[in-house]
Amino acid sequence: MQNQAADRAAAPGAEAPPLGRQYEVPGHGRLALHRSGSGGPPVVFLPGAGLVGLDFLNLHERVAAQTTSVLYDRGGTGWSDPVPLPRSAAEVAGELRDLLAAAGVSAPCVLAGHSLGAFYARRYAQLFPGEVSGLLLLEPGHEDIMSYLPPQAAELAERMKAAQAELTGLTDEQVRAARLQLGQLYATWPDAVRDPLIDRHLRAWRTAMAETANFETEIYAELRGGGPLPAVPLIVLTATGPNPYWAQFASAELARQAREGVQAMQADLAASVPGGEQRLLPGASHQVPHIQQPELVLRAIADVLGRARA
Repeated sequence: MQNQAADRAAAPGAEAPPLGRQYEVPGHGRLALHRSGSGGPPVVFLPGAGLVGLDFLNLHERVAAQTTSVLYDRGGTGWSDPVPLPRSAAEVAGELRDLLAAAGVSAPCVLAGHSLGAFYARRYAQLFPGEVSGLLLLEPGHEDIMSYLPPQAAELAERMKAAQAELTGLTDEQVRAARLQLGQLYATWPDAVRDPLIDRHLRAWRTAMAETANFETEIYAELRGGGPLPAVPLIVLTATGPNPYWAQFASAELARQAREGVQAMQADLAASVPGGEQRLLPGASHQVPHIQQPELVLRAIADVLGRARA
């Protein structure tokens, strides 16, 4: 028996978020943003695919003690209005710029992007270099990723895509298991945030697949042709732990080789900017490194902030 509530592809965006508010942004509808702290440069978190702003609440509250900290939901995710997915990186970057203006968040900003959010942070920096004072890229992807991976990775990628395409819904048992797992993951989140955040993830579990459907057809070409990153402080954080999703499809040896390739890829990304730095997150996975190694991520954000202020 399928759980219909868990089978919705995108966030309805109707109710108010548990923290923050929805801003009416011309051309983009209502977008959710939560801001705390004061001073600058502001730190703006760009979630990875399938995540929303409140997934980074553990970092946000600590960063807000140092400067203005901003969590937000892209259109089509979280508590923002639904939009057709996937979207171009330029569209997402322009939307964020308009939202920050509507919310009175002054540029330049430090952009902290995770996974897919790192693509969007890089595109923002390409398009609006004068409005970015630093970059923190957490487990970023890259448009040339396949050149860093072993040859077998191409077949692995096709198997994972096929498995995603076959997903039709979540059973009640899967929903219960996911709710328990998410409850443990967000154990330190306030009750008023944790429960609606878990519900949102269970209702919008397809969003990650929808947002990443245009990597090969659009996103990679945008980043490849978008020009260099501005010469701002840059730290790239690399998770060195196993990827639980890869483990479902790849042998331990292939997963190890792929992880080493990703680490090399992220090292080259860090080196693409003068003074860029790569740091490792021991034992963390790609999906939620900011929850598994929050202190190391917070230290990196503080260092980017310090360099940007200098």
